[in-house]
Amino acid sequence: MGIGRFVYTPILPLMHTQAGLSSSLGAALATANYIGYLVGAVAGILIPAVVRSARVMRISLVVLVATLALMPTTHDGSSWFVLRLVTGIASALIFMIAVSALLSHLRAHAQHLAGWAFGGVGAGIALSGVLVFILRSAGSWRSTWWAAAALALVCAVAAWALTPEPSPTATPSGPAAYRRPRTDRWFTAVFVSYFLEGIGYIIAGTFLVAAIDQTAGGWVGSGAWIVVGLAALPSCAVWAWLGRRWSQPTLLLVALLIQAVGIALPAVIDNVGPALISAVLFGATFLGIGSIALGIGAHLQFPRAVALLTTGYSVGQILGPLVATPLLHHGYHQAMLVGATIVLAAALAAAALRLRFPDHVGTMHAPSHSNNQHAETQPDRSVEWAHRPVVPPAQNLRGEGVHPERRSTAGVFHPRGTLK
Repeated sequence: MGIGRFVYTPILPLMHTQAGLSSSLGAALATANYIGYLVGAVAGILIPAVVRSARVMRISLVVLVATLALMPTTHDGSSWFVLRLVTGIASALIFMIAVSALLSHLRAHAQHLAGWAFGGVGAGIALSGVLVFILRSAGSWRSTWWAAAALALVCAVAAWALTPEPSPTATPSGPAAYRRPRTDRWFTAVFVSYFLEGIGYIIAGTFLVAAIDQTAGGWVGSGAWIVVGLAALPSCAVWAWLGRRWSQPTLLLVALLIQAVGIALPAVIDNVGPALISAVLFGATFLGIGSIALGIGAHLQFPRAVALLTTGYSVGQILGPLVATPLLHHGYHQAMLVGATIVLAAALAAAALRLRFPDHVGTMHAPSHSNNQHAETQPDRSVEWAHRPVVPPAQNLRGEGVHPERRSTAGVFHPRGTLK
């Protein structure tokens, strides 16, 4: 999925120079991929069985490889748009099914394994960057797409036997009568922050290599994308470890500030060093921000929090290239600065989370069917919150030990939730 979704970024400069791709069409193709990702994510939310289907996963793997292989067979912009749209749909389905399998099979294992598993996206980015770096001087934009398809095929074969969760967790029938804590204002803050992050992050994710090529030139652009992938690979595991010591709202704020600096660097300093530092800062934060934001949403026990946050993030990804396109006539510097500014605005929204944030959110309570006067205050242990903690240990959002019935859901990836 990391290859199929993100290989377009390092290939984009080659398509500009060799295939005559305009800046506006390049942005439109990026938007097509993000629209497809949103469609796939919504399909997974509306049809829960999709994210538990090995058949859907395998079909999506085949479709993903096929769309990569078909990209160099045409020069038609409309055909490219459709191919990148379908790639986005397949990428979302693969990601959600992988999440379902992850939660199903790693529940009893160490929490860091989940972070490393999500680092597979970073590994795909790094591999695609290495591929383009090798072929950019010896091959053409066509051969690069075909090589990416071959690399994705190898990964698809390795992932073919992946088994998602066969059935949803059983829940009791009847009305869901429970007292939900009022966490609306904090959820609004994290929703706005994550939506803005979707806009700003995708501007950098689409144009970072092209912006660095424009300033540093030579090998630096492709090399920077490799660095992004290598930095992203361990990032979720590292942020999960930091979450044992610092509150999640603080980590979200810090990660967004770091990312804003990383996005702005190539636009303000033309040199190899700042370009590589930018790649490290961007790669180390974009997956971690997703895991932290989704964990906060689940912790707040807001209805369908993960689905809502994912949808807002996906809409932001669609808007990002549209916001940047009018700024591309004179290069990529202005677009990167706008992206950094939007991520900074996301950080300001995240700062609002730290104001009296509810580290301990009340547990659900089932309706009482007895005459016991204390029944209303006793949690029904047959009822589980939809985003029950699977990966993190029993701790609140500040890393403090809490009672098992009040453990935090920070860092949880629900089978219906997606990251980027």
